[in-house]
Amino acid sequence: MATIKVKQIKSKIHAPRTQKASLETLGLRKPNQVVEIEDNPTNRGLINAVHHLVKVID
Repeated sequence: MATIKVKQIKSKIHAPRTQKASLETLGLRKPNQVVEIEDNPTNRGLINAVHHLVKVID
C-alpha cells in the first residue's frame, strides 16, 4: 500500500483534546517531526481533522 509523509508544523499546545489525540494517533509528538504512514481513508480523516497543524510532504 502507498505511504505518505506527514510533518507537524505547529504546536498542539492550544489545540482541543480531540485534535491532540489525532496527532498522537498519527504518531506526531512534537513540531517539525515527520512520520511516514499508510495512505488510507482513516489516516486521511485524521489529517483532515488537524490540517491546520500538519503538512503532507510529497
